[in-house]
Amino acid sequence: MENKAFDQFGSHLFDDRTMRERLPMDVYDKMRQIRDEGRAWDPQVADVVAEAMMQWAIELGATHYTHWFSPMTGIGSGKHDSFIDSVKNGEPITRFSGKMLTKGESDASSFPSGGLRATFEARGYTAWDPTSPAFVLGTTLYIPTAFCAYTGEALDQKTPVLRSMQALNRQALRVLRALGDDETVSVQPTVGAEQEYFLVEKELFDKRLDLKVTGHTLLGAKPPKGQELEDHYYGSISERVRAFMRELDDELWRLGVPAKTEHNEVAPAQYELANVFTTANIACDHNQITMELMRKVALRHGFACLLHEKPFAGVNGSGKHNNWSIVTNTGKNLLNPTDHPERNLTFLVFLCAVLTAVDKYGDLLRLSASCPGNEERLGGNEAPPSIISVFLGNALTDLLDEMAKGHEWHRDKREELLADLKSLPQLRRDDSDRNRTSPFAFTGNKFEFRMVGASQSIGLANTVTNAIVADVLRDFADRLEGAVDAEAAVRAIVADTWREHGRIVFNGNNYSEEWHAEALRRGLPDIRGMVDAAESYIRPENIAMFERMHVFSEAECRSRYEITLETYSKNIHIDASTMLELVGRHILPASYDYLGRVSRAEFYAEKNGFASASAKAAVEKLCVSVDVAAGATEALRRALAALDSRSLTEKERAEACRALAHGEMRALREAADSLEMQVPQAYWPIPDYSALLFDL
Repeated sequence: MENKAFDQFGSHLFDDRTMRERLPMDVYDKMRQIRDEGRAWDPQVADVVAEAMMQWAIELGATHYTHWFSPMTGIGSGKHDSFIDSVKNGEPITRFSGKMLTKGESDASSFPSGGLRATFEARGYTAWDPTSPAFVLGTTLYIPTAFCAYTGEALDQKTPVLRSMQALNRQALRVLRALGDDETVSVQPTVGAEQEYFLVEKELFDKRLDLKVTGHTLLGAKPPKGQELEDHYYGSISERVRAFMRELDDELWRLGVPAKTEHNEVAPAQYELANVFTTANIACDHNQITMELMRKVALRHGFACLLHEKPFAGVNGSGKHNNWSIVTNTGKNLLNPTDHPERNLTFLVFLCAVLTAVDKYGDLLRLSASCPGNEERLGGNEAPPSIISVFLGNALTDLLDEMAKGHEWHRDKREELLADLKSLPQLRRDDSDRNRTSPFAFTGNKFEFRMVGASQSIGLANTVTNAIVADVLRDFADRLEGAVDAEAAVRAIVADTWREHGRIVFNGNNYSEEWHAEALRRGLPDIRGMVDAAESYIRPENIAMFERMHVFSEAECRSRYEITLETYSKNIHIDASTMLELVGRHILPASYDYLGRVSRAEFYAEKNGFASASAKAAVEKLCVSVDVAAGATEALRRALAALDSRSLTEKERAEACRALAHGEMRALREAADSLEMQVPQAYWPIPDYSALLFDL
C-alpha cells in the first residue's frame, strides 16, 4: 500500500540512499566508513561528493548553499552563498568544489566566545561534518558543519559532541575487547529527543511585548482554569493544531527527521513532538531543525510557537527529554539488560559506568541543563528538581545490591495485569515503574535525562554524558585489561560501584522534602541556578576530565564559563528592560485611564448622594494598587540603572542580575498581576492568560 507522505521521507536529504545512487562505489564506501566506522577523513572524496551534492540540490530547486552550524547562542546559523560562480555570455556558471564543501569562513568575533575571540581577531572556520547528511530546505542546501576559531578552539555545540563521541567509542571498544568482543568495529551514543512547546494565536502574541521580545510572559494573573482538571494531556487535538502537526511532519520527513510521536501535553496550549533515535550528532542536528521548522510552520497556521521553558506562570513549563543509549555498529544496545541481566557482563559494566559517571560529575549534568528559562521550571510540575539522582527501578536496584553482597539474584515474577478481563491481551508488569520526577531515569534500555530546557540545544547535555561515561569506561578498561578472570573483575566493578556510588540511586519522589534532606545527608549537591552551575566548567577535576577525553581544553572550559554567566545576565537585563517598557508604556497608562474614569464616577455619585461604600472601597483599593505598581516600576528602573553604572566581573554581574530577578522584578510582577485583577478586560492593554492559553 502506497502512502505519498512516507514516500517523501528523506527526499530532500543527501543520505545513504542518495549517495549510493549518485556517487562512484569507491567514494561511497569511503563516505560510509567515515560515517559508520570512524575512519579518518579522506580529502580525495571531497570534489566528487561536492559535484554530486550540488547537482542533486539544484534538481530540488536549490540556488544557494550554507555551512550550517550551532554557535554558543544555541540557534542554527549560517550565511547563504549562491552556486553561481561567474557569468559567461549572459549565462550563469555554477560551481561547487570540494574546498567549498569542506571549509567555510565566518566572523567568529560576532558570536559568543567567552574571550577566545576579540573584534580584531575575527576569523573563524566551518568544517563539513560528513557523518551528518546535508539537506535542502527551501532554496538552500544546508551542510552541517563544526565551527572553530582561527586558533582551533571550538566555538559551537557540535565540535564537542563529535569529540565526546570519539572518546566514548575509544573507551567502549577497549571494554568490549577486554570482555572478549573482537567483532564490534564502533560504538556510538544514540539519542532521541522529546521536544515540548506551546502554541498561541499569532494575533495575541503580537499584542504582547514580552512574548515578542523575550519569548515568555513577564506579567500575567492566574486564569480561572489552568491544568487542574488534567484534561489537556493526551486529549483530542484541535483541527487547526492537527493541521500544523501534519505540515510539520511533512516538512521534517522530507529532511529525513524521523518525527514519530506527537500529542497534547499537560498544560493548556502545550504539545510535544518526539523523534526516533539516531546517533548523537545527527540527533542534535535533528532537534535544531525541528525547533526552526516549528517556528516557521506555526506562522503559516496563524500560531506563534513558544520554546521558552516557562512561558506562563502557574502551569507546566517545557523541557526536552534527552533519551540516551549506547549502540554498536551491529545494532547491539549495550544498555539492554536482556532477560538475564545478572549474566550480562557487558550490560553490568556499562550500567555501572553510567552510575559512577553521574555520581562523580553530577554537577556537569546540572550545568548542561542550565539556561535562564529553566530557573523557573525545575523542581515542580513534572520537571525534576536541581538535585541530580538516578532512577533505576526496584529490579535493577535489587540486582546491584545483591551482587555487591555476593548473593545470587532472582528476578521477581512479573504479574499479569487486567487478568480478570479475559477478552483483553495479557499484559505483564514491567520490571520497574516510571518516575517522572527523576532527573536521570533508566527506562528499559536507555537513560532519560529530563532536565534539559525546551529552548536549549541538546549538544552540551550529550557532550557531557558521553564524556563522563567515557572517562569512567577508561578506568574500567584499565581494570578489565589486566584481569585474569573477566567475570570476577566485572563482579568486583559492580561491588565497588554500588559501595562508592550507590548513593546516586533514588527511586522515590524527588519532590518530597524528605528526599532533599536525604540527598543532603548523602552528600549530593543541590545546585539551584544557572549562576552557581556555571562554576562546574572551571572546577579543576572537571577541566582535567575534559582534557583527558580531549573534549574541551582548559581555555574552552573557561570561555564557556564566561559565556554562561554573560548569557544569564543579558537575558535578565532584557527581561527587566522589557518589563519596564511594558508596564511604563502600557499597563500604567491604561490603569491611570481607568482609575480616572471610576474616580470621576465615584466623585459624581458622592456629590449627588448615591455613593456606595463598596464602590468607594474599590476605588481606594485601585488607587493603592496603582501606586504600588508605579512604585515597583520606579524601584526596578533605579536598580537596573545602578547595575548598569557599576564596573563588575561577569560573575558579579550575574549575581546582581539574579538578585534583581528575585527582588525588584518579582515585586513588580506581583504588583502588576494584582492590578490586572482589578482593571476590567476592556481597559487592560494586553491579552490575558485565559485568551493566550485557551483561544486556539
